[in-house]
Amino acid sequence: MSIKIAPSILSADFANLQRDIERIATADYVHVDVMDGLFVPNISIGIPVVKSIRPVTGLPLDVHLMIDRPVRYVEQFCDAGADIVTCHVEADSRENILEALSRIHVKGKRAGVVLKPGTSATAVLPFINQVEMILVMTVEPGFGGQKFMADQMKKLGAVRGLIDTMNPQCELEVDGGIDPDTAPAAIEAGANVLVAGSAVYGAENIAARIEALRGA
Repeated sequence: MSIKIAPSILSADFANLQRDIERIATADYVHVDVMDGLFVPNISIGIPVVKSIRPVTGLPLDVHLMIDRPVRYVEQFCDAGADIVTCHVEADSRENILEALSRIHVKGKRAGVVLKPGTSATAVLPFINQVEMILVMTVEPGFGGQKFMADQMKKLGAVRGLIDTMNPQCELEVDGGIDPDTAPAAIEAGANVLVAGSAVYGAENIAARIEALRGA
């Protein structure tokens, strides 16, 4: 299983965003954290920023919506240039999350669901055949730089088992506290896409850090 790296631009220098996105050119995805101050206690970036960064990278934009009722905005994020749009299962009713996934697919993009640390692995079941990605959070969503929750590895492994049984083409992403020390546990538990923010952007040699994470 090849490991993909998705650096989070939440840890980039927003005054030099194009430069910092170009610095991660050897990664696989650009991870874009969208927070609304409602679903999570922080506000980050939105549709205009996604639209503005789309022309400056050839990498797929992996847009993680930490927003309430994402069905309201998924089409606009797709139109702005997102390639993958992931929605939290906790952010709305089952029916509305399924509708959001459907709207993403109508736009020709990849769709995914996200689990907060307190959400069980089985919460993916209503959605597992409708997604190309499942993201398991290993920190509480809302802020960068938090400590990795090792107790989430059991859940990560359980989600991997569900994917292998029901939707083997689906990617399993992990986000939160990923660095060269924690990446091996996440990979061992079954993750194939690693989101890393400060571990990438805080490195002296970003390309070397991306390769180190990939080979963890």
